[in-house]
Amino acid sequence: MADLRKLPNLSALRAFEAAARNDSFSRAAEEIFVTPGAISHQIRALEQELGIMLFSRHGKRITITEQGQRFAAVIRKSLNEIAFAAEALKMDAKQKRLTISALPSFAARWLAPRLWKFIDLHPDTEVVLQSSNHLNDLEREPIDVGLRYGLGHYPGLVVEKLMDDFYYPVASPNYRGGKLPKTPQELEQCSLLRMDTESSWLPWFEAAGVDLVEPTGGLLIEDASMLLRSASDGLGIALTRHAIALQEIASGELVRLFDVVARCPLSYYFACTKEAMSKPQVQAFHRWLLDEVKAFKAQSEWPGEPGP
Repeated sequence: MADLRKLPNLSALRAFEAAARNDSFSRAAEEIFVTPGAISHQIRALEQELGIMLFSRHGKRITITEQGQRFAAVIRKSLNEIAFAAEALKMDAKQKRLTISALPSFAARWLAPRLWKFIDLHPDTEVVLQSSNHLNDLEREPIDVGLRYGLGHYPGLVVEKLMDDFYYPVASPNYRGGKLPKTPQELEQCSLLRMDTESSWLPWFEAAGVDLVEPTGGLLIEDASMLLRSASDGLGIALTRHAIALQEIASGELVRLFDVVARCPLSYYFACTKEAMSKPQVQAFHRWLLDEVKAFKAQSEWPGEPGP
């Protein structure tokens, strides 16, 4: 590595690059707001320091030498890199980026409808919302925050529990011509929709005090949004999570059946690296998210304890 203490004067290098590009001391002087005499003086000092001629002088005309051309190309490349780096820093100062990863169901149905409030509060922050069923590696991938649905065991990360969730059955008000089951036992005669990646119906059957078996056959769905769409279309009764289904219930597309819930075995968590937690935009999002969760749990529809 070169000794940076022996670097030529940076003002002289800038003056030389401008003169080489413009083929003129006068035009170089106009570009960097100094006199032509100052340009000439800086370049002569640079030539003496390097021990070579960078320009051939012909009265008031100058011609760059072959060595000067090679040197100018190197300086131009370096100055461009410095300019790009400085511009990037300016952009970072003007606009902070926050990248969030969450399960598609939670991202689309709970977070996204609320996220505009955070963006309104922090217009200088660019928010990138990624949805994936893949458990992202927050220590290796360029993601600031992971909103996870699990048991909360995420070694090496800053982790905070957001909330539990609850299962209950929902159906279209027009299911079977509007003749909805009046008791949990009547579910035995209904088409029960299931998600391949979610809990079985058995915990809810137990909470409801009915002796029914796990449904088999029929429609098995992998996506929560598709599950709710199928229920809205009258294809059957879906066992869904409260946080995921509340939009359709509020709009009347779906109705909740029975006043019985089963607590989900998994919960929602905020997770990030210690490095990410030091970013102002992550801290701001963390505070905002906790407030949103608190407000959500305070709603009358919340089936669990309001909590702090």
